[in-house]
Amino acid sequence: MARYDLDRDAVAAAVDRAAPGAPRYRADQVWEGLYRLRVGPDELTSLPLPVRRALAADPALAAALSCEQEVSADGGATRKWVWRLADGARVESVLMYAPGRATVCVSTQAGCAMACGFCATGQAGFTRHLTPGEIVEQVARAGRDVTHVVFMGMGEPLANYDATWAAVRRLHGDFGLSARRLTISTVGIVPGIRRMADEDLPVNLAVSLHAADDALRDELVPINRRYPLAALAAACRDYVDATHRRLSFEWALMAGVNDRPSDAAALAAFARPLAAHVNLIPLNPTPGYPVQGSPPAAVRAFRDALRSHGANVTVRRPRGRDIDAACGQLAGQAPPRSAGRAPATCHT
Repeated sequence: MARYDLDRDAVAAAVDRAAPGAPRYRADQVWEGLYRLRVGPDELTSLPLPVRRALAADPALAAALSCEQEVSADGGATRKWVWRLADGARVESVLMYAPGRATVCVSTQAGCAMACGFCATGQAGFTRHLTPGEIVEQVARAGRDVTHVVFMGMGEPLANYDATWAAVRRLHGDFGLSARRLTISTVGIVPGIRRMADEDLPVNLAVSLHAADDALRDELVPINRRYPLAALAAACRDYVDATHRRLSFEWALMAGVNDRPSDAAALAAFARPLAAHVNLIPLNPTPGYPVQGSPPAAVRAFRDALRSHGANVTVRRPRGRDIDAACGQLAGQAPPRSAGRAPATCHT
């Protein structure tokens, strides 16, 4: 447990312990530093230097994450952090800039137990759940200009539901991010989707679908054997009805696997009744999966087929492939993993 796992009372107790007799407003300054300025107490120049030093020595206020950073060749619009946790586990998060927004993609688990073969995290296997503070700190360390958070990094958020939702509440209540700017992605954990429908924060829901018939999805996304498409569709319908938020389906296009006309027809038939938006992206390469992403012409043909069937669709541009930061490539390995690229100094 570290600084972002603490509530206000615990922060106040840490300040009292590190700096006995300090006025109460010192704890408020530390809290403001963590959540408004997004810096640790050792960086708060509003605190006297002896107090900063005392707080920096308190394990309860220590950072949970140490990092190495890589910056994409796209001019710095995509950057990746490889975070080392206190027990040596590694996770990754990615910051992506676009006009008017800065989106950070955070991890909720070290590794993943969902065993999707085309995903580097799934290939690595499961290590452990992250704490709420370890999730929140990824956002804080990404900087004060973050406008959107997507829970699409390493791990299955709804398999670590309590910590994920605690992080959502902290980001909403203490960082001040609107629920409309928070997106939770899942491979289809139906009980988790139903729990989300009962929550009071209507965040966005994205489902990593990748196949719209059970036989193929059983192969690509093994959790489908437990929660098949009919059950997933019913849970998604209930979520949309409860929250009035748009649902999205993520579809990694794999050459000759799920980019055929029949796949487009099945996807459109699945998405239309749910008024879901489809996000297409060619499969990003990973060491443990030999299938290639669909070439540009096949991506365009699939998009056009979806539109002809009445589905809403967007083709997403891969971001950060050169630093293994694109969708499905996060594996928690120390950089550099791309030939010729070295890790940058980790400024956050």
